[in-house]
Amino acid sequence: MMRVRVDGEDGGHVDPLDRGLLYGDGLFETVAVLDGRPRFLDWHLERLVEGARRLGFPALDLSPLRAEIAGACTGQRAIVKLVLTRGSGARGYRPPRDAVPRRIVAAWDWPVAATPVATGVRVGWCRTRLGRNPRLAGLKHLNRLEQVLARAEWHEGEMDEGLMCDDRGHVIGATQANLLARIDGRWTTPRLDECGVAGVMRRAFCAWQAGRGVSVDERTLTRADVESATSLALTNALIGAVPVREIGGRPLAVDPSLREFEAWLARA
Repeated sequence: MMRVRVDGEDGGHVDPLDRGLLYGDGLFETVAVLDGRPRFLDWHLERLVEGARRLGFPALDLSPLRAEIAGACTGQRAIVKLVLTRGSGARGYRPPRDAVPRRIVAAWDWPVAATPVATGVRVGWCRTRLGRNPRLAGLKHLNRLEQVLARAEWHEGEMDEGLMCDDRGHVIGATQANLLARIDGRWTTPRLDECGVAGVMRRAFCAWQAGRGVSVDERTLTRADVESATSLALTNALIGAVPVREIGGRPLAVDPSLREFEAWLARA
């Protein structure tokens, strides 16, 4: 069952002239609610605030957002999606000076079938490339057409996720997840300073590794780098860190540290 609030109003409606609808002028966050608590909420809101700053939104008051997210958490396990748009405006790309951002908070029951860590996923390569734009890099903005086109490239059952590169062929991540690659005995993740989303779960994995005295390398990765990795994993706010058991038909080993991370995550 889905529950929606718009600007704090249950079942509210979005203005047809909302700039998020017309131009993708906004941001979003997807939060896992476990044991009745939004996981890593402060990190989600930190990224949202940074995104609003970069897009030139008015300063955010996080109190209504926190209250509406808490109000959406009616069960022990749920998925909450927060959308923040610049609000309504006149026709044209120029942002209104007196913009009033719009908040949309939607909550869904946790899906019955979730991807278990022990099973892993099968991945392949997408033809669609990601465009580079450092001003938007790292943010979870509403412009997701590249991911939509990439996700349309395969049918259910052919594989579980697709890996995406930028226009130079540098690996960025999956359509809806960050990528971790075990290379030369170290976990490595693609640089995201020109495109891609700096995921909260990616941040959590890096923090966990740092707590163990080990850093995650962040560098430019090629397709050859990824295909030569001994293990791969995908991370996002909902799945945690899921191992890749197959890339392009080639089986991969599951790195034991992923299960250790999941155990840490359960206590976080």
